[in-house]
Amino acid sequence: MVFQGLADRLQQTFSKLKRKGKLTEADVKEAMREVRLALLEADVNFKIVKQFIDKVKERAVGQEVLNSLTPGQQVIKLVNEELTELMGGTQSKLAISSSPPTIIMMVGLQGAGKTTTSGKLANHLKKQNRRPLLVACDIYRPAAIKQLQVLGEQLDIPVFNMGDKNSPVNIAKAAVEHAKHHGNDYVIIDTAGRLHIDEKLMDELVAVRDNVSPDEILLVVDAMTGQDAVNVAESFNEQLSLSGVVLTKLDGDTRGGAALSVKSVTGCPIKFAGMGEKLDALEPFHPDRMASRILGMGDVLSLIEKAQTNIDEEKAKELEKKMRNADFTFDDFLDQMEQVRNMGPLDQVLGMMPGANKIKGLKNMQVDEKQLTHVEAIIKSMTKEEKQKPEIINASRRKRIAAGSGTQVQEVNRLLKQFSDMKKMMKQFTGSQKGKGKKKFKLPFF
Repeated sequence: MVFQGLADRLQQTFSKLKRKGKLTEADVKEAMREVRLALLEADVNFKIVKQFIDKVKERAVGQEVLNSLTPGQQVIKLVNEELTELMGGTQSKLAISSSPPTIIMMVGLQGAGKTTTSGKLANHLKKQNRRPLLVACDIYRPAAIKQLQVLGEQLDIPVFNMGDKNSPVNIAKAAVEHAKHHGNDYVIIDTAGRLHIDEKLMDELVAVRDNVSPDEILLVVDAMTGQDAVNVAESFNEQLSLSGVVLTKLDGDTRGGAALSVKSVTGCPIKFAGMGEKLDALEPFHPDRMASRILGMGDVLSLIEKAQTNIDEEKAKELEKKMRNADFTFDDFLDQMEQVRNMGPLDQVLGMMPGANKIKGLKNMQVDEKQLTHVEAIIKSMTKEEKQKPEIINASRRKRIAAGSGTQVQEVNRLLKQFSDMKKMMKQFTGSQKGKGKKKFKLPFF
């Protein structure tokens, strides 16, 4: 999970507070010392940490908190509110031009994932029934134009390019005119980066900005670079007056300092977060939801949005009916597994569930994709009749299925037993035994 180290440390601190019936100022002081250390370890700017702790402490030692019935929860509520405020308060949406196209200029250092993020953003807009145009303005990096063209082909999104002999300014101006004549309502300009900030880079970016007057200038920064990402954001903002930031690799082993510092240091809101390598792994950044996830309260709204996007409603209704009648087959299971996998890595999905970090076996859960692939291979090696009626799978059929899927007979046996147990569980929850008390069961297959 994103911010795992920070989340673990904060949640451990607050669990001690919640166990106390009444809080003293000393208790609050001790808790704030732990929070301060956790934030510093997460690479949050030390000035911001000091301001954050002062704000929380000032509110937490008030009579309203210390005399409340649940003082520990009140302190957590305050930290949640201040964390949300630290990351921008509310979601900052993309600007929309009153006279299309809306022009978005993507800037950043080389290696931050700018070109890929341009493709992801175009894909995000396309899903909202927009007609984006990607523009190849990086004429220096070898294969940068080709990379953008490949992304455009994968996403079925047009890419405007004039090769590497024209100036970025001319390419950007021509692209805007092209968009006006071809009905593209968004123009996403992928500009050149450098390994470090230099005068030539900035002069070129300023020239592009001055000639096309973008509605958005988004800085793409690698969250894994920690505090350096904030310093980069500060430098770019001074030269270009950024309108927002996109943090990439937020799903990696990052301490999270950039996400918690960049808004306060630059005044620029985080508009999107890259949560993986897939081309749909770009999420609008919600400060309140991210604060909730850090404090172990889950992110139910994002989970629902993912489900609505990736799960077929008609299929879900049909599945519910089958489960009620205990008609659930291996074909149904395969279909459901595919839809859940489309929501993203399972450990990320679980991280959005409130309290998932406290459930034994789910904390720090790393789902073995190899295991899921084995399950898929086993089911696909079954005949149509075997998928519908697993009870007919005898010893010789099990050997054939194992050989066909490249697995062991033991794995086939385990899958069949788990599937049988799951069907029995469904029957108990939907059938006549309803109300006789809950039975313990484990999540099948994972």
